[in-house]
Amino acid sequence: MRKRRPLWAVLGSLVFLVLAPGTVAGLIPFWLTGWRVEGPVWGASIPRVAGAGVITVGLVSLLDSFARFAFVGLGTPVPVAPPTRLVVSGQYRYVRNPMYVAILAIVMGQGLVLWSGALVRYAALLWFLFHMFVVLYEEPRLGSQFGASYEAYRRNVRRWWPRIRPWDPPRA
Repeated sequence: MRKRRPLWAVLGSLVFLVLAPGTVAGLIPFWLTGWRVEGPVWGASIPRVAGAGVITVGLVSLLDSFARFAFVGLGTPVPVAPPTRLVVSGQYRYVRNPMYVAILAIVMGQGLVLWSGALVRYAALLWFLFHMFVVLYEEPRLGSQFGASYEAYRRNVRRWWPRIRPWDPPRA
């Protein structure tokens, strides 16, 4: 098996970041809204400021997740070039799927900024699709790839709702 280099993982992750989350959290929301506000907003600045904050937190989380896949996992989020190491550091110590949670936060934040019901409905559809993909594909694949270490992780870190305290994986 060929050893993956961090540069390859970084470049692959960057391309995937632009193509997948860029489409799901950028292009499709634009198609749905044209970036237009859908009507009057009570205390207009409050939801917009909150939405901008949620978007910012989502973007930081997403970038951190992609960086961890490249530098810690030595791979990409792309299923054909997955990480070679199980990533259980940083925000992965709190929640198993921070990339998906980040994308949902970005879309929901846009929904607040634009006061868009279409984006809230789109976020609900995304969550359902993410959930089905995780349950039907990702978790079985990770279980077969990483075995007992993934099962311990899965038992201790929830899929969607973050833990209060970070999980400390056992030292190998």
